[in-house]
Amino acid sequence: MMEKQKVVLAYSGGLDTSVILKWLEENYGYEVIAVCVDVGQEEDLIAVQKKALSTGAAKAYVVDVKEEFITNYIFPTLKAGAVYEDDYLLGTSFARPLIAKKLVEIAEQEGAVAIAHGATGKGNDQVRFEASIKALNPYLKIIAPWRIWNLKSREDCIDYAIKHNIPIPVTKKDPYSRDRNIWHLSHEGGNLENPWNEHDSNIYMMSVPPEKAPDTPAYVEIEFEKGIPVAVNGIKYNPVNMLYSLNKIGGTHGVGIIDIVENRLVGMKSRGVYETPGGTILFEAHKALEKLTLDRATMSFKKIVAEKYAQLVYDGLWFTPLKEALDQFVDSTQEYVTGKVKLKLYKGTCTAVATASPYSLYNEEFVTFGEDHVYNQKDAEGFINLFALPITIRSLMQHENMNHENMNKVQKEKKAI
Repeated sequence: MMEKQKVVLAYSGGLDTSVILKWLEENYGYEVIAVCVDVGQEEDLIAVQKKALSTGAAKAYVVDVKEEFITNYIFPTLKAGAVYEDDYLLGTSFARPLIAKKLVEIAEQEGAVAIAHGATGKGNDQVRFEASIKALNPYLKIIAPWRIWNLKSREDCIDYAIKHNIPIPVTKKDPYSRDRNIWHLSHEGGNLENPWNEHDSNIYMMSVPPEKAPDTPAYVEIEFEKGIPVAVNGIKYNPVNMLYSLNKIGGTHGVGIIDIVENRLVGMKSRGVYETPGGTILFEAHKALEKLTLDRATMSFKKIVAEKYAQLVYDGLWFTPLKEALDQFVDSTQEYVTGKVKLKLYKGTCTAVATASPYSLYNEEFVTFGEDHVYNQKDAEGFINLFALPITIRSLMQHENMNHENMNKVQKEKKAI
């Protein structure tokens, strides 16, 4: 009897991957190796592992990558200031290449011939997973059941699960699709698919509704070293505990909740509600510190880089030469992004109220309205003359041409008389 070929399944224990595990066995005859990558989804992953085995998996891995996720994926994106379409802090996006990396590593370790995932044929995650897998090991086959099976909806999956006695965490009354990690929680589907429907705050799991947040504002102080957060309120944390702490603080005050319609890579728009409490605090703090420590030209160009960086991350192009090159630029800009930022949290808002840095480019002697010894106001006249020279020359030419035209007009009128 021939030995069964192996497939590694990106397994979460949710509806889709629970159904896919059984479907792979039925339709391919593969030996399924379930891999649950722990990026901080706040679930009982031992129970998820047991569920995979009881559903038919030959092996089930749980891989804790929370610190690697924060250090090698979240912090580089934070330093870049990358925000997709001005709102989305890329919570799902930058988790996917790391998950794909772990799937490839285990596939190679186990001698698997394929990797399967539960991303739909309409979404971004299929691209993120598969582009990353192809970049890391193009010899692995990729199976995307949502693109080939006969199940057409989440309701069909629920029926399939019931038929095969697969325990599932959703019902037809709770059709939301959620993705959670230590950085954020996303909600999609259900009544959110109609953009005219106001979302129900009961869906929140990391945050309180802003209107129910405390009536007294809270202050939080973030310390950075070369663009990387290292302390909260004077206490040094490792990356994982820091983010857990900030999530709790931000969630208590309703910080980081957005409801957006975004442009998916595949060409359609989608609507989602995202909770990113700790991440929002870090982004606002980092942005404020850069305003204190970066010069105008660098800040201006970095905004262009940030937009491109966000697009690369959103599109699943993490393991690319351009992404690596942009990281080199970003790292060079962060050399002096060191200091402290104090933020005020109040009913959903997060505002930087104070900044300090040993590399601050703000100098009271330079900007004071009083007498100083570093700036001669008379020098401003020459600066303005040179700065405005192009528009001055343009205006002179326009006046000269206008005078010339008026003279020609007068001469023509004289001839006519």
